[in-house]
Amino acid sequence: MKKRIANWGEVGLIGLGLVWAAPLWAGLPFAVDGQKLPSLADMVERVIPGVVNIATTSHVSVPDHPLFNDPFFRRFFDLPAQGNRQRESKSLGSGVVIDAKQGYVLTNQHVIDKADAISVTLRDGSSLQAKLVGVDKETDVAVIQVPAKGLQAVPLGDSDALRVGDFVVAMGNPFGLGQTVTSGIVSALGRKGLGIKGFEDFIQTDASINPGNSGGALVDLAGKLVGINTAILSPGGGKGNVGIGFAIPINMARQVMTQLVEHGEVRRGLLGAQAQDLTPELAKAFGMSGGSGAAVTRVVVGSAAYQAGLRPGDVVIEANGRPVRKAVDLHTVLGLAGVGDKIPLKVIRDHREQLMTVVLSNPEVERIGGDKIDARLTGAIFGINVEDGEHTLVKVVKVAPKTPAWNANLREEDRILSVNRKPVPDFAALTKAVQADDRQMLIHIQRGEERFFVLVR
Repeated sequence: MKKRIANWGEVGLIGLGLVWAAPLWAGLPFAVDGQKLPSLADMVERVIPGVVNIATTSHVSVPDHPLFNDPFFRRFFDLPAQGNRQRESKSLGSGVVIDAKQGYVLTNQHVIDKADAISVTLRDGSSLQAKLVGVDKETDVAVIQVPAKGLQAVPLGDSDALRVGDFVVAMGNPFGLGQTVTSGIVSALGRKGLGIKGFEDFIQTDASINPGNSGGALVDLAGKLVGINTAILSPGGGKGNVGIGFAIPINMARQVMTQLVEHGEVRRGLLGAQAQDLTPELAKAFGMSGGSGAAVTRVVVGSAAYQAGLRPGDVVIEANGRPVRKAVDLHTVLGLAGVGDKIPLKVIRDHREQLMTVVLSNPEVERIGGDKIDARLTGAIFGINVEDGEHTLVKVVKVAPKTPAWNANLREEDRILSVNRKPVPDFAALTKAVQADDRQMLIHIQRGEERFFVLVR
């Protein structure tokens, strides 16, 4: 069972009656052949001041017993009207100082989720109140900010350079005990499909990670930050470490942090295509020798993928310089890219490799032939839908709430029959009809079995 480590609980300390003979300790060497025994102490002393403890306070509503909401019960026992009570909840976690001058601290989203107050405790015991800069639930990354005084940042490493077998050190605040250091190796890279978050590309390590370590640092032996400790795999629902922990690669966290600092949110670009894993059977059907890649199953007409030349049946084998072995690899690469980013793709079509560049579009504004739809329909994403084998209609794929398209009464799954009484069987016709009259649009809509007109001024 996969176990999130957002919460911490009580810990029972069990004394272990180990008896050692004095001569054993006396005989432990300090050097071998004149060389001091290796130690991580110097590196730890440099890095650990940049790893902080995070305490959060939140208030959750606790509903009263249903009996207290019964008017007869209250009247019989002469009880006042009741409402939901507020219960204070506290949790502990860890964080890493990334920018000492600006006071930016990187941590997990689940560490500060729904927090009303965030307190950061430094190595010297001083406590600072933090404010939230931004969170991204899809990657479980959050950025908070504290007053820039007495801070020391942890230098950033390159998680792409990690190899399985590299030694790493985990630092954090497990079970609220205070700053703790454990060591291990990189057990695996690129772990996906764990169901922890939407975009997964985890570093797996056997360095002990426990509840409270969330948001802490995973560093290499040079003391450089290579990951943010995030989760453990704990079979049977236990809370202890069994040697399987996961960390967000710092290269991924850094991309997300940049957007959080700039925008307060992650503004992901839209590809406008769907893909599935290339199984050995599919690879054989495509005439490919290998079974690695993401087979494109759908491309939305007019989307960024369509403009780049991507078509159903293409097999993506590389995206933004990273190999694509499964559809989730493509999903992860694109999920970290922003609106307007240029993503080079390497695809196989008809047994030949082709290179193309996708410029990711804004999911809130659909593009047609590279141009935005009329601002009066901003917020709608359109697609092509074939109905009854004979009528081709423009379908509304998505409508963002509180946008002009939403206010115009467009809804998801609507079919656009005509604009200003002119049929719109495709994007080109829709674009032409929309631009023909700058005063108003009379849109004929089919919603389920019902058809009606809406007027957009």
